[in-house]
Amino acid sequence: MMENNHFDVIIIGAGPAGSSAATILAENGRRVLVLEREKFPRYHIGESLIPFTFHPLERLGMVDRLRDSAFVKKYSVQFISPEGDASQPFYFFNRYDRDTVAQTWQVMRADFDLMLLDNARDKGAEVIEEIAVKELIWDEDKVVGVRARTKDGEETEFFAPLTFDATGKEAFTATRNGWRERDPYLNKVAAWAYYEGATRQEGIDEGATVVAFVPEKGWFWWIPLHDNRVSLGIVAEGKYLSRDGVRKPQEMLEREIENNQWVKERLGPAKRISDFYITNEYTHHSRHCGTHGLLLLGDAFCFLDPVFSSGLMLALKSGVMAADAAENAFEAQDLSPKQFTEYSSTLRQGIENMRKLVYAFYNENFSFSDLVEKHPEIAGDVTDCLSGDVNKDFTELFRCVEDFCPVPEALDLGAPLESKQEPLLT
Repeated sequence: MMENNHFDVIIIGAGPAGSSAATILAENGRRVLVLEREKFPRYHIGESLIPFTFHPLERLGMVDRLRDSAFVKKYSVQFISPEGDASQPFYFFNRYDRDTVAQTWQVMRADFDLMLLDNARDKGAEVIEEIAVKELIWDEDKVVGVRARTKDGEETEFFAPLTFDATGKEAFTATRNGWRERDPYLNKVAAWAYYEGATRQEGIDEGATVVAFVPEKGWFWWIPLHDNRVSLGIVAEGKYLSRDGVRKPQEMLEREIENNQWVKERLGPAKRISDFYITNEYTHHSRHCGTHGLLLLGDAFCFLDPVFSSGLMLALKSGVMAADAAENAFEAQDLSPKQFTEYSSTLRQGIENMRKLVYAFYNENFSFSDLVEKHPEIAGDVTDCLSGDVNKDFTELFRCVEDFCPVPEALDLGAPLESKQEPLLT
């Protein structure tokens, strides 16, 4: 495998969170190893970048690469009623600088994630693909490395004072250690597919993310991609999508397409170019962000309902933040869990702010148009939170939301585990 199997940081998973952390750590001169189960490029859902992904992408040196790419430029979000009536687009440049966060991208994740991983390689990170981490290596209550197996069945061990879990929704550590918590309410089902040749909007609106509502607070995503493709999916309660005995994702998606005139008309000339996909129980949280020698990033730490496309922003942000926290810990010669408390609390603050708006979205008594009509002074706060500027004081915003629906209490989750109070499994 490799002669020297000792590193400063081992990263499990080469997705956006893992690649982002690897890039920053390598830039800082740390010896970083990224272990990835698959071979890139590989398929992944989650294609829409919200405006405040700009800042971590800028930090990673990716903005110019994206500007030179074929990815569709995204300037706005648009909402469609269940009857097919379209709102005016909400343009980001009405609030933000046109040269930075006011324009973002719709990305094909296979290409985007490979760009991020190649960027990490370019900065000096060592990457091994098609290798599966099977267990963490513990020295009493401290993670000191990982045990992995290649696609040829060769078993090997790697060691580092810090291991980052960036395994996405698989949530390697949280699942194995019993840290994974379902959200009390946000457990939806999604079915989706890809199409080519759909009718596209014109000009600056061509790249708009469209959220098209269905009855009982479900919704379509419509994400225009390059090569004349569109990602189309439906998210709703399982009991709604499976009504009348429907179980197959194709039946779920095609039935709902027939029920929304806007989606049906624009999909009319298109042909499907993919299989149908389905997933359920989207939202989960980790009870801890990590412990001695271990830190969770991105979806391995938390994944929210995708309605506001926050996943990629939180993944990129967490990767950069985790690398910065690790660098501070190395400089202080103190890698104890307390060094990652601020990392956890900052991420959880942003997650909770977005989570509150997601809860409101699914409440039958709430709509953003009603909220802003009654409280026009908080329109900017709504835009900021939905755009990913989530680490702000939104007290007034949520006080106004409470005029329409309950706002959930923050979940007391995410703090690092400082002692072996709970069973730690390998």
